[in-house]
Parts: sequence; C-alpha cells; structure tokens
Amino acid sequence: MPFANIKVPEAALSRAQKEEIVHKVTNLFVDYFSEAVRPHTMVLIEEVKDGGYARADEVFVIPDAYRSKD
Repeated sequence: MPFANIKVPEAALSRAQKEEIVHKVTNLFVDYFSEAVRPHTMVLIEEVKDGGYARADEVFVIPDAYRSKD
C-alpha cells in the first residue's frame, strides 16, 4: 500500500486544495505502480500549528496572506 504523508502549515490549504493534492498524489503512485494501487493508496495531509515547525533556529508562523480563504 503506497502511503504519502504531507505536512503543511495549519489553515494554509482549503478543502478543495487538499482534495486536489490527494488526487494528484494518488495519480502519481498509479503512474509508478499501476492502477491496481489506487484503492490501496493512503494520502495523509497533516496540518502543523503555527510555531510547530522551524528551520535553522527560526520558528515559523504562516503570514495571513498565505492562509486559506475557505
């Protein structure tokens, strides 16, 4: 069973955008492994709270301009 775990900042994506990601990632796995994997493909989109991720000692908070308008 192919499994993709995608982490994004909380509220960065709308429901429609998440559905599009799931569809595209599933299709990517199908391209590599064949149509047989479609019903067994798991795509998990995890939303990370502001301040819950960092790089090089810089803690990130998503700017309002990048938040989903959902």
